[in-house]
Amino acid sequence: MKIKVAGVELHCDVAGGGPVVLFVHGFPLSGRLWEPAVRRLSSAYRCIVPDLRGMGRSRGTATATMQDYAEDLAVVLDAVGETGPVVAVGLSMGGYVLFEFFRRHRGRVRALVLADTQAVDDKPETRARRQEMIAAVRQRGSSVAAEAMIEKLFGPDAPAGLRREWLEIMSASPSEGVTAALQAMADRPDSRPTLAEIDVPTLIAVGEHDTITPPGVHREMHEAIRGASLEIVPGAGHMLPVEKPEAFGEILERFLAELELGDDPLSNSNTVK
Repeated sequence: MKIKVAGVELHCDVAGGGPVVLFVHGFPLSGRLWEPAVRRLSSAYRCIVPDLRGMGRSRGTATATMQDYAEDLAVVLDAVGETGPVVAVGLSMGGYVLFEFFRRHRGRVRALVLADTQAVDDKPETRARRQEMIAAVRQRGSSVAAEAMIEKLFGPDAPAGLRREWLEIMSASPSEGVTAALQAMADRPDSRPTLAEIDVPTLIAVGEHDTITPPGVHREMHEAIRGASLEIVPGAGHMLPVEKPEAFGEILERFLAELELGDDPLSNSNTVK
């Protein structure tokens, strides 16, 4: 379906019925990232899968902020008739968006799944590299960003076909959306103070070979979020949901089942698996 947000047309897929799970993809990806998880879950859950503005099949704007992306999610939920709290799942930049969504819409978050992401803001050298990439994308198109990222996204054993598939998906992202997202990431706030405020069940998941947001970063988040659980998935890199779809699906399904059974991870000490 298409959803208008402040004049911007966003694409959103909706599948299944039941408790709501909102999926937020990373940069410069699309909702296709979540297809294996949605196939697994849609028989028991209502899966809401938007393409963020300027990525996938959504229209973009010349500029964007994490606040814009977070408010887009609120409008998307309203448009599909979901006004109650949801389980929000985000990967990489999707996690950055969810930190902002939590700060702005705490009452709409039932639980969080933070996959291959981080809470810290950009260091000056990272901001500088993003500015260089913005200039390159404006000059040569989104494929520049895709080619620069592709080898960092996957673990060493990821099939070549999977790498090619996602290189094509990222290269097809609108240049305007890519540059807007790069600037939004460079300008994003430090979310580490938010970690201590998170008071909903939280699952943290990361591939053991993630070099963009390594397991150590996730251990720090795990320690900072009261009652969080941590899963480190063998063999995976940064693209956990498509590199190891069965493992990620099992982890997510188990977390959701525990929520439905009424178990409250916040009543337990932090766990690592």
